[in-house]
Order: sequence, then C-alpha cells, then structure tokens
Amino acid sequence: MKDLKGKVVAITGGASGIGAALSLEFGLHGSTIALIDVDKKSLQQQVALLQSKNISAIGLHCDITDERQCTVTIAKIIKKFGGIDILVNNAGITQRSLFIHTKSLVFHKVMAVNFFGALYCTKAALESLIKRKGMIVVITSIAGIAPLYGRTGYSASKHALHGLFESLRAELIDYGVGVMMVCPGFTKTNLQMRALAGNGSINVQKRAIVGKEVQPQNVARAIVKGVMKQKRTLVLTPVGKLSFFIAKLFPRLYEQMMIKSVKEEFDDEAL
Repeated sequence: MKDLKGKVVAITGGASGIGAALSLEFGLHGSTIALIDVDKKSLQQQVALLQSKNISAIGLHCDITDERQCTVTIAKIIKKFGGIDILVNNAGITQRSLFIHTKSLVFHKVMAVNFFGALYCTKAALESLIKRKGMIVVITSIAGIAPLYGRTGYSASKHALHGLFESLRAELIDYGVGVMMVCPGFTKTNLQMRALAGNGSINVQKRAIVGKEVQPQNVARAIVKGVMKQKRTLVLTPVGKLSFFIAKLFPRLYEQMMIKSVKEEFDDEAL
C-alpha cells in the first residue's frame, strides 16, 4: 500500500494520543479519516484540527465495548465513504496493580476495551477490508509477547490481541488483507492517567518507565511507514526492540530484568 492518497482510514481511540497523531499523519498523506472515540469533546477538537489542515475527516462517538455501537459506527463510515481501506485498532486502557489485589471486574473492563473492542470493530469492517484488499493495524505492546509485572490484566489483553490477529492474518492471506502488529514502547500519552487500580478506580501512584518516553508523532510516522511497506510486525524504540529479542531468546533473563525495573513501583502492595 505505497500510495495512501484517497484511502479511507478508520481509527479507534482517534481523539487523543497515538490515535490523534495517526489521524494527522495519514491525513497529511492524503487519506480520508474516520475517528472513533468515546470522548465527544476531544473528538470534535481533533476533527476540527484535521479539517483546518484541509484533511477530509469525520468523528463518530462510539463505546467500543458495545458490539452494536461498533457495528453501527463502522456501517456509517462504509456508507459515507464507500468502504474502509485501513482499520487501526488503537483504543485501549491499562491497569497497574498486583493480581492478588485486582478485582475480576478490572480484568473484564480491560478486556472489554483492549480485546473485544478490537474484535467488534474488525468483525464489522472485515467484509469491506476484504473487498478493498485493505489492512488491519493493531496497536499492542511488548507486554503482548512478554510478561509485565503488576499489569496482568493489561498484558493478558495484549497477548489475546496477538493470538487473535496473528491467527486472523493467516486466514486473510488468500484475500490480500494485511495485518500489522505494532509494539510502540513507552509513549507520552494520557493512557497512564486513566490506568485502573486493583479496585477499578484510577491509579494515582507513580509508575516506572523503562527508557525514554517517545512522542506520539514519532510513533505515528513509523506506523504509517510500516503500513506503506506492508509490515507484519513493528517494534519501536531501542528499548522496545531489545526487550522484544531478549524476551524471545532469553525469557528467564528478560523476566529478571523486567522485575528489577518495575517491581519497586509496587513496594507498598505487599502480598
């Protein structure tokens, strides 16, 4: 997909963070943008920003944990633009708490957004993506291929995304539909400001950061380049790439390094 001009790009969680940065980057390449988000105010602001730059864009309010809303929202995009060429499953939430202190409802909420939201939107868009030989982009994490201390719910949801979409990729090869898994690394967004604590409230404790946080704009540029090159997996940042290879080749070493880097964050949460 070397030429993105005129391509219809639907982005979940498109009103802020990586999603917003992607909407601008795709738009600057001539794509038509459909933003999907639950935050109405931020959605309106991002659409206005895109339109001020002469980018064709619409915003649709949608709670992606509701399958019916996803189906209706995707149908609206297809009706307005004739189809979807690229679906970016970007919307997500995180969780920071030890498993023993985390209520089951937190796991349900994280899976509802991170996993089922992506599943619902993909199911709704798949026929159009097949017709247009399009591409599915999934924003996942190193936590989707390796363990992450204190984030069992988040890591479980990202592992589930890899299982679903890497298997789906195999099913779609004969139809010409690509699937790209993206592991961005630590990115400066408001995702962590909404991280769930073990009881389901917002976690206000300071978090550990491994390496340097990158800007969403840099992530967006790399993702768009990855789409144009039809990449299958995109791992970003030096720390992310190093973690990816150590986790694959030396899992026990990775586990020890990861625990050392993150465990201190949970010193107050005794088992």
